[in-house]
Amino acid sequence: MKSQSNALMDLLFKNLTRTFAFLVFILLAGIMLSLIWGSRESLSEYGLSFLWTNDWDPVRNVYGALVPITGTLLTSIIALIVAVPVSFGIAMFLTELSPVWLRRPLGTAIEMLAAIPSIIYGMWGLFVFVPLFQQYVQPHIIDVFDGVPVLGQIFGGPPFGIGVFTAGLILSIMIIPFIAAVMRDVFEVVPPMLKESAYGLGSTTWEVVWKVVLPYTKSGVIGGIMLGLGRALGETMAVTFVIGNSFNLPESVFAPSNSIASALANEFNEAGGMQKSALLELGLILFLITTIVLALSKILLLRLSKSEGTSH
Repeated sequence: MKSQSNALMDLLFKNLTRTFAFLVFILLAGIMLSLIWGSRESLSEYGLSFLWTNDWDPVRNVYGALVPITGTLLTSIIALIVAVPVSFGIAMFLTELSPVWLRRPLGTAIEMLAAIPSIIYGMWGLFVFVPLFQQYVQPHIIDVFDGVPVLGQIFGGPPFGIGVFTAGLILSIMIIPFIAAVMRDVFEVVPPMLKESAYGLGSTTWEVVWKVVLPYTKSGVIGGIMLGLGRALGETMAVTFVIGNSFNLPESVFAPSNSIASALANEFNEAGGMQKSALLELGLILFLITTIVLALSKILLLRLSKSEGTSH
């Protein structure tokens, strides 16, 4: 009798967990189908040309996604360029260089940054960072690169304070705690014997990290970076405060622009008809961009997993 009861409970548990697993796929499919259905008017009207059209004019009822897509990708790339080296330095310091008494409070402080709501970052960025950046930092950067080929164009333009570069910096501050926490955790799982052996052979701290720790934990490090990228791609309120919310292609990284998330936040409540359909198509594009990024990261992790746990 007891064995039958156990078998019944095992079968129930198996089917219940299977249901939870398939529920994830059902939710993803439901979200995607609802976005496709809601954007059917825009899909029918513009087709693939919606992706490279840079007009967004509710008065003429003409819409294109090029500006929001460009703003989303630029801000996320800037955020990663800033956040990844800083996060690596934080994780390296906490695991290899920090005194024992400092590791816990410093690690707690980094985790507290991750708990700050994004709207607080946006308000701080708009009212504190933007005026300081506009007055004291941006003019000097523009002067330094003025007349330099390519860089003069990238870092040119009037010092508005707000813009793509500012949004990218705010995003980098937001994703640093996530990437740093993951890097710290994966660095800590490296067997002490591997590091002690390298130190015993005369390796410096940098050589130990570069030739032992990173090869052993590369999958976890890339996973942390992808986690930060996913957060940056979908961030709404912080970007909305500081990107400028202008449907113009940025002529430089200091120029105002827009992102998919900020466009949705600003216009969805008052949208209707074709505009609402175009906004839902923007949401579909963001969904697909995130899916593609996660799929590429998974492919990369699968390729790296073949040599996981080995050092060179």
